[in-house]
Amino acid sequence: MNPVLVEAWRGDAIESEHTGSIAVLDAGGAVLLALGDIDRPVFPRSAVKALQALPLVESGAAERLALSDEELALACASHNGEPLHVRTALSMLAKAGADVDMLECGAHWPYHEPSVRAMAARGETPTPLNNNCSGKHAGFVCLACALMGWNDGGVDLRRYVKGYVKPDHPVMREVSEALHASTGFDLSRAPRGTDGCSIPTYGIPLRQLALAFARFGTGVGLREGHARAARRLREAVAKAPFMVGGSDRMDSAVMQRLGERVFCKVGAEGMYCAALPQRGLGVAIKISDGNNARAAEVVMAAAIESLVTLSAEEAEFMDGFSAVRLKNWNGIEVGALRASAPLRRALAARSSS
Repeated sequence: MNPVLVEAWRGDAIESEHTGSIAVLDAGGAVLLALGDIDRPVFPRSAVKALQALPLVESGAAERLALSDEELALACASHNGEPLHVRTALSMLAKAGADVDMLECGAHWPYHEPSVRAMAARGETPTPLNNNCSGKHAGFVCLACALMGWNDGGVDLRRYVKGYVKPDHPVMREVSEALHASTGFDLSRAPRGTDGCSIPTYGIPLRQLALAFARFGTGVGLREGHARAARRLREAVAKAPFMVGGSDRMDSAVMQRLGERVFCKVGAEGMYCAALPQRGLGVAIKISDGNNARAAEVVMAAAIESLVTLSAEEAEFMDGFSAVRLKNWNGIEVGALRASAPLRRALAARSSS
């Protein structure tokens, strides 16, 4: 059974517990930390968007289309659908000579309540640009331009792009190959499902996911094109972290504060992955009950606190994510979310390794 990683306190008593597993590896495959089952395949969901963006850069599409730091960061994002996110996704499509209706991610309201209210006040309804995955999908359309040989777009691009979310489409074959190459896991034998944005998602063990992010952060173990792509994507995200999440999102806040020392990306159902380039480490987390904000973020924050060299001010900043004070609607402090003592001890024992 997976250990308790996060405790939810009400007053001075534990009200709830979240079990899970965490793997920390270096790029050579050495395990620095393993708690829980790190060999059971799990669906990483949006935590691997940066790995899925590797072909966008390796193919030459990002350079030829002159994609900006903001646009490349958005290709790695699960964003709030705020106006800047929408404009940036639209810009990516325009550079590819593509239309919004080529996106196959579906439409939903922004995750950002002020943006929802503003849209509603204007009588607008959401489009695929508001989808939290619109940047990733715009990146897929840009990749399609390279794969089809840089034809003149228009009808040819529309015809080529259609169905790009299917596993056998050339775009998705490139994306899946990048996942296989970076994780070293045979996806042909992996469990396969359909992600919320309609692309395939594969069951991959935390061991391989942590390895992939150690490689992503260092380039070690990646082929030359993927190593260059990983470096370019890390640089872009460090310069434009807002694009990866947005207002009040941990990913954006942490990368804004810590810069290139951390690349972190949340995924649905309690997934979280990170690259810690200075330490040469990758981190992969799965919360058993699929809890994100209440659990996965707490565990990742605790890992960053222990594994990254922080100033006193930075440590205090991260403590706000690993030991969250809970208040009721009257502003009265009623409890806390905390990384469990066993998790803290395990991280502390490995922090100097």
